[in-house]
Amino acid sequence: MKNPTGKVYLVGAGPGDCNLMTVRSQKLLSQAEVLIYDALIDIPQLELIPATCRKIEVGKRGGKPSAQQQEINRLLVEHCQLGKQVVRLKSGDPFIFGRSSSEIQALITAGCEFEVIPGISSALAAPLLAGIPLTDPVMSRCFAVMSAHEPDALEWEALVRIETLVILMGGRNLSDIIWQLQKHGRSPETPIAIIRDCGRPQQQIWLGTLSNIVQQTAGESLSPCVIVIGEVVRLREYLIQSESTNISNTPATVNHSQPLAGKTILVTRAASQSSEFSDRLQQLGARAIEMPALVIGPPSSWELLDSAIAQLSSFHWLILTSHNAVDCFFQRLQAKGKDARSLFGIKIAVVGKKTAESLRSHSIQPDFIPPNFVADSLVENFPDNLQNCKILFPRVESGGREVLVKEFTAKGAQVIEVPAYQSCCPETIDPIALTALQNQAIDIITFASSKTVHNFCHLIEKTPEFSLSEDWLESVCIASIGPETSKSCQNLLGKLDVEATEYTLDGLTEAIVQWATKHQTL
Repeated sequence: MKNPTGKVYLVGAGPGDCNLMTVRSQKLLSQAEVLIYDALIDIPQLELIPATCRKIEVGKRGGKPSAQQQEINRLLVEHCQLGKQVVRLKSGDPFIFGRSSSEIQALITAGCEFEVIPGISSALAAPLLAGIPLTDPVMSRCFAVMSAHEPDALEWEALVRIETLVILMGGRNLSDIIWQLQKHGRSPETPIAIIRDCGRPQQQIWLGTLSNIVQQTAGESLSPCVIVIGEVVRLREYLIQSESTNISNTPATVNHSQPLAGKTILVTRAASQSSEFSDRLQQLGARAIEMPALVIGPPSSWELLDSAIAQLSSFHWLILTSHNAVDCFFQRLQAKGKDARSLFGIKIAVVGKKTAESLRSHSIQPDFIPPNFVADSLVENFPDNLQNCKILFPRVESGGREVLVKEFTAKGAQVIEVPAYQSCCPETIDPIALTALQNQAIDIITFASSKTVHNFCHLIEKTPEFSLSEDWLESVCIASIGPETSKSCQNLLGKLDVEATEYTLDGLTEAIVQWATKHQTL
């Protein structure tokens, strides 16, 4: 008897880079019970799959043994009827040379529920990643996409009249393609680009013309590749500034604009704060996986902060040591019917560039930013006499900064500490992050505060399905934003590989780049 909960998802994996998959596709992969995938699927994409998922490779790589389509259809129906959540993972988009029709017909005949999830086809992604636009108001008003698996089956007489051609599965038949194009009237000087392994760290690009591209690529294994033919190839010279416009067969991993290419980095910041950092890492070529280790929320009571806000005029200084402190303080100030004008006559000290930027977003310039961007340097470098100085210190409810408060007090200051927010540990680990950790697919774990280190360790310890060998951290780089966070890394994780020289996210990013560059050359 069929189990009604079984379902098959025909998922487009995109061109190869996990960052170019849809959010829907990544979520389905993290929940899959059975994976039936093509040989062109990348290892990083497979690392999104739960460790308990059954993985079945069915080939589909040109020139290599592959499962018969009838056998693939049988596997899909069989596992669906067993009540499994089945992901049929296809390179690119399922409906662009993906042979999905046969599989869908088999599922319909068997009464199996299915859903098709689109993906980015390499026909679109490869030219874009190589800096080649497929359309242009002058050079290319249209383009055609075709498979050259069987070149003799194509209508070359019609194709040569189309301004831009995008050819998939043509690497082994390059000579035949060139011959057919020139035979039917295409100029030997027509530009051509061959892009191999698009969207992967080992991406390679060859540029030439119909008259010389065969000689340029002699002896090279071109598959899997996308071939672009047309005048738009010349536009790459104006759109790509960092590479030669003749031939580029250098792996992308040495591209200085993407020094983190091939690295998978786990970001443990709060969910509300992680995106900017993740985007920066991705711009440098990394695959960033977010595992929030902090949840920011209101304090258990507003009473103390509200009381301080009611007496703002009595304070000499306001100290804000984090982006969260700034946001929560001003949100509460507004909730009490006040605004920045209430701070007239009060000086403001902030710790770190990001905290200063947060303050400036409220149209207020900080009066003091201590060097080294750490709170404990506030006292040593404080610009005012602290004797009888009254200081308001909104902070996280759980406390911390005891040394700071103790030293201020010892110098005669009166420090009023008030909880402005709570910083809690999430209940669960994000499924994609958990799977990546289980599969030991993480190269670098970043920590931007001691609290994230504590919460990360707590989440690992309390997750029953999380099981790793004792030496799982040996191959992982632990990166810290500063000395206090580094101490927590050493104490709780037993290691530290990278510490930012400047204790900011920019400083942490730079330290990670230096580490990655050094280890690429070893």
